[in-house]
Amino acid sequence: MRKAGALVAAVVATGLTLGLPPSVQAQAPLRIGASLSQTGPYAPLALNQLRGYQLCVKHANEKGGVLGRRVELVVEDDLSEPAAAARIYQKLITQDKVDAILGPYSSPLTEAVADLAEKHRRAIVAPGAAGTSIFRKGRKFIFMVFSPAEVYLEGLIELAARRGLRTVALLHEESIFTKAIAQGAAELARKRGLQVVLFDGYPKGTTDFTTVLGKVARANPDVLAAATYFDDAVGIALRMREVKVNPRMFGLTAGADLPRFYEMLGRDAEFVYGATQWTPELVTLVRGGQLIPVGRRYPGAREFVEAYRKEFPGADLSYHSAGGYSGCQVLVEAIRQTGSLDGERLRAAILKMDTNTVYGAFKVDGDGFQVGHRMLIFQWQDGKKAIVWPDELAPGQPRFPTPPWSQR
Repeated sequence: MRKAGALVAAVVATGLTLGLPPSVQAQAPLRIGASLSQTGPYAPLALNQLRGYQLCVKHANEKGGVLGRRVELVVEDDLSEPAAAARIYQKLITQDKVDAILGPYSSPLTEAVADLAEKHRRAIVAPGAAGTSIFRKGRKFIFMVFSPAEVYLEGLIELAARRGLRTVALLHEESIFTKAIAQGAAELARKRGLQVVLFDGYPKGTTDFTTVLGKVARANPDVLAAATYFDDAVGIALRMREVKVNPRMFGLTAGADLPRFYEMLGRDAEFVYGATQWTPELVTLVRGGQLIPVGRRYPGAREFVEAYRKEFPGADLSYHSAGGYSGCQVLVEAIRQTGSLDGERLRAAILKMDTNTVYGAFKVDGDGFQVGHRMLIFQWQDGKKAIVWPDELAPGQPRFPTPPWSQR
């Protein structure tokens, strides 16, 4: 196993390669540090967030750097382990003395490093965390980019209620992020008149979902929703056919939006709903033969998608990519606005922001809790992700109900 904290990415872009002016090249680089999981269960999505950071840094340098300094991104592998992430941020701040920091991927790892940012009074934009509890502990230097976990499945519940469905089963990995998703979905379901007939968790790293899906089969819900990361999203979906679980609607969260999800499941991914913060399909939405304009809500999204695919050909492009880019945008803009790297001044600037990025709206309350951004619900249709909620961004309708396995 690779040693935790091994440096896996250092100088992402240099002034020389980008043709920065000599005055910028002569300045000491402005170094931004982070940990991102290169290995372990969080790696598939953490790598997308890392690529978002890298592209943001490249674009900042192409515009002349920040505060007259070329930007460098220093990233270390946290192995998807909270303790490793904490050690890395302690080192980045106290030994490497980076100028600024960005958050890791996942709520568990962000929780593990949040108090370090607080202790050292470093503003940390956290585009990999949606666990509400992280941002409701009186911390003053951490800022949320995602919509909160509790509303991830809002659209799925609304669509189910519109169709007169009555019962829902909720599964979740035992982590603060995924449990909060399931708890939020349970509350939303009750408000919309749906009965929660099963609420069950499974340990991180579970690979055999036979037992938990047996509980689902006995509950026989109209809707099954699972709060997941990538590996368990695939594992649950693959096992459902074998145990003959076939609800009228089936939704997943993180992981279901990746192309590899469909590649691994094939036609069994058809009709699956996914909750996503953002999707590249936004820039090609067509209704009645006309593009649905999203420019005001997601300014620069088309250019971001094009640049990402050029910079990282063949790589996954998900909301974690755009979220990473957006979080970096917010930090860079705060530094530019204040002309400073002081944590207090950056905090004040971020708290005042009310803006739209390639990822959508960014606005936080006094706790750094995201109040501007909104989720999307898509459905896999003919091998593509079709946005089906909210209505103003939905080019078509959900395919409902999910047919029997034998008819897919």
